[in-house]
Parts: sequence; C-alpha cells; structure tokens
Amino acid sequence: MSSSFEEKSVWVQLVSLLIVLGGYSIGSGTMLANGVMLLVPYIPVFAVAVVVLLLVMAFGYIAAALSGKREKPDERDRQISWRAESNSSWVLASGVFFALCALILQLQPVWMAHLLLLFWFASELVKLILQAVYYRRGV
Repeated sequence: MSSSFEEKSVWVQLVSLLIVLGGYSIGSGTMLANGVMLLVPYIPVFAVAVVVLLLVMAFGYIAAALSGKREKPDERDRQISWRAESNSSWVLASGVFFALCALILQLQPVWMAHLLLLFWFASELVKLILQAVYYRRGV
C-alpha cells in the first residue's frame, strides 16, 4: 500500500523531531548537569536546533514530494490530524501543570523552561505517533 503525502509528512516530522530535538535534549541535559542555570546560554543552542530542524524537515518534505504525487488533504487526513491532536493534548496540559508546580516550588526558570519544552516535545511526539498509527490502522 502506497503512503499519501500527508502520511509521509507525519513520518518526516516524527523522525526530524526525534533526531534534532533529541540532540538538543542531550546537549541541554549535559549543560544542566554541568550547572548552567541561566537561560541565556541555551538560546543559541536552541536556535541552532530550530534551524537544523527546519532544514531536516525541508529535505524530508522534498524527498516525500519527489517520491509520489501530492494530493490535497482530504477528510480522512483532517480527521486523523484532529483525533491525534485531541488525544495528545493531555501531555502538554500535564507539562503546564508541572511547570506551575515548579513555579510554586520556586525552581529556577531554566528548569521550568526545559520542563515546558520537554512536555511540548513529548506532546508532539505522541501526536505524530498517533497519526502514524491512525494512517496504518485507520481512524
């Protein structure tokens, strides 16, 4: 069975996020472990990760587009996207809750920022994994 462009896009996003933001997580985790407690040193690292993510995704989208014809998203694509977003939103909501708890506990801002990033990253991963599952198994 041939994959649609929308399904290929999900895989491009999933692999790109795992590679690039996984790398950022390792780098920032190392910085945290070494005692870097100010947010400013993380800004260039995060900026580079975002640029690399955009480049990796652009190349992935080009490869997906070249591997078959691109169709407009249909009702099935919209339903899969909506359902995956709906079923993964609890992860991001949990991250906001834990960040609020960190605020109450007066943890340093660097921990709150990375807690939010971690849960945002996890929410996107859950969403993309659900989309991949829904494309394979059906909605």
